[in-house]
Amino acid sequence: MTDTSVLKEAPPLAALTWRDGSLLRDGKPYRMLSGSIHYFRVHPEQWEDRLRRLAAMGANTVDTYVAWNFHEEVEGVRRFDGWRDLERFIRLAGDVGLEVLLRPSPYICAEWSNGGLPAWLTGRVRAVRTSDPAFLAAVDAWYDELLPRMAPLQAVHGGPIVAVQVENEYGSFGSDRAYLEHQRDAIRAHGIVELLTTADGIMADMHHHGSVAGALPTFTFGTGVATAQRLAAPGTALVCSELWGGWFDHWGERHHVRSRESMMGTVDELLTAGGSLSMYMAHGGTNFGLWNGANWDGVLQPTVTSYDSDAPIGEDGTLGPKFHALRAAFAPFHQRALPAVPAAPRFQPEQTVPLTAEVALVDAVRSIPAAHVHAMPLSFEDLGVSDGIVVYESTTFIHEGAVLTIDGLHDRAGVFVDGERIATLARDGQLSVSIPGGGVAVITIVVESLGRINYGPLIGERKGILQGVRLGNRYVHGWTHRVLPLDGWQPSGVAGTDGVASAIIEVAEPADAWLAFPGGAKGMVWLNGFLLGRYWAVGPQVTLYAPAPLWRAGRNELRVLDVDRLGDAIEVRQVPEFGETEEFIGS
Repeated sequence: MTDTSVLKEAPPLAALTWRDGSLLRDGKPYRMLSGSIHYFRVHPEQWEDRLRRLAAMGANTVDTYVAWNFHEEVEGVRRFDGWRDLERFIRLAGDVGLEVLLRPSPYICAEWSNGGLPAWLTGRVRAVRTSDPAFLAAVDAWYDELLPRMAPLQAVHGGPIVAVQVENEYGSFGSDRAYLEHQRDAIRAHGIVELLTTADGIMADMHHHGSVAGALPTFTFGTGVATAQRLAAPGTALVCSELWGGWFDHWGERHHVRSRESMMGTVDELLTAGGSLSMYMAHGGTNFGLWNGANWDGVLQPTVTSYDSDAPIGEDGTLGPKFHALRAAFAPFHQRALPAVPAAPRFQPEQTVPLTAEVALVDAVRSIPAAHVHAMPLSFEDLGVSDGIVVYESTTFIHEGAVLTIDGLHDRAGVFVDGERIATLARDGQLSVSIPGGGVAVITIVVESLGRINYGPLIGERKGILQGVRLGNRYVHGWTHRVLPLDGWQPSGVAGTDGVASAIIEVAEPADAWLAFPGGAKGMVWLNGFLLGRYWAVGPQVTLYAPAPLWRAGRNELRVLDVDRLGDAIEVRQVPEFGETEEFIGS
């Protein structure tokens, strides 16, 4: 049970407050009916469309995390332009009649790479999410840029922001009270006067360690309204800031879904109990590029490219049965008729085009200029690389029957000797391989990060080859490093069964599409130079979402880098394929 002696209401200027167990808006009883949309998972030309769909669902609020690493990929270079124009997203929300629950804490989880923490920071600071001076200095510098942009957008100044989250599920991670107090005070010091919140799961110890004086504790769950009511301190409003109406997917598992009936059972129970909520996710969007996170449960569990999450508003904007059920449930809480339901999205005609192999993987990666030479393999962090592929190469004498072992492989590696693939190794699988023959040879190791862990004690772990490469018991020394470019690359070499391939798709008019890669094994896909994400034959996801703004009338170029095996075609589809389903309810 939360200590009620430390709970205080927000300052009187705040649009939202609570009293006697009720959430109040300008002093009157109020229900927050929110849904999560992450601006960083939606193409900015589609922000307004997705926000209007949320409003038509009956929501009065949108909640979004702020992904620190999305804005500050390079230390000290903090971007708020284009896709990163958070202020524009918030203003658009206000324009369509939505208020905003802003979740700007340094850590967001969200199945997003590194839980939102920049890799350059976790590469040098071990004690993340604590009052460690090095961590707080970086957070303070980030807040000095972020929060002055947010303060004018508060309701007190006529903007849409009505609540701001201090930290995210901290009670599941740590117990540094000074850190939480620092975060709260930093937010207030930057002129944030609206309601402060925290968010934690439905266990007493989570709320004990995750709550902080001056912030309303809220809950995250798929089911558990009664438990939340028991945990809520007397007088606090009942708010579920993440009601999990669906779930995300990992590569190699089934596609997780939650039935409309199951979801609405929890929604109705919470509304009947007088609670407020935010649907997580209302619209999931896409882990474009290599922004997907990963979990750890004895093995690495990388998240797929799609973040559809079986949400009421689909990844492509399609409105499903959950949307209409929520619209009916939310409508009675509005004094006026809800906005009209927007038209369905448009899709390109289906077609299949040939995929032409251009450059084999080893030739392709060897065409990248060498970045560093070092006695031992360097990690991604040593090289200043957040994600993607690093190529390690060394020329050495190999005795006959030698066994090559990679110590500390994070995460997956293709191993080549004199340009011939001999094995694919993985951190949770095979880490050694016998090398045929002997003599002086070139060892090439293509290492791919599959996604940075976003939840739990392993947040911030390093990527690449973390210890070394051995032949028997002897280390191999003298490594050249090459970093795969992710924003434009024209390799040279001879075509092969793996590596780089391209296709041309003619489009009469830009519209949404779903892309499939039959025969492909494990690849990354660029559309007109934009990295859509990854496909992987292990499933469950089969198709990648290619939103209309990325297409152009006429000729469109698709490029594929497959590290295992190229297919020979690309299919343009109108309907997604997420794989075999499994009913799953987050607890």
